[in-house]
Amino acid sequence: MAWNLDSDRPIYAQIVEIIQIQIVSGLYKPGDKLPSVRELAAVASVNPNTMQRAFAELERSGLIQTQRTTGRTVTTDQSLIEQIRQSLAREQIERFLAQMKGLGYSRDAIIQILDQLSSNYEEE
Repeated sequence: MAWNLDSDRPIYAQIVEIIQIQIVSGLYKPGDKLPSVRELAAVASVNPNTMQRAFAELERSGLIQTQRTTGRTVTTDQSLIEQIRQSLAREQIERFLAQMKGLGYSRDAIIQILDQLSSNYEEE
């Protein structure tokens, strides 16, 4: 996965969001061991201190846990993972709605567009 980081927001905050998405989407499952700070820093092309700061933030939220003998693992708390998943979805939707409003679309017009496009994404 490409780590597309921009200069508009703090790098560590973007890393936190990327790892949250990787966890809630199932790339890292509950209880999985995460790569080391140095490994992920190399993959993301960031300073290890930046990655460490992101990991500290993820630990504060409870999404990952550090254990002396096994390193960092994803929480097994499914309700916390679902809560973060819902929060990320809400943020994406709010961002989308703000952009659509900025383009001059009404609520009904947005719903109509979503309805038309959603048929492409229906589950089989």
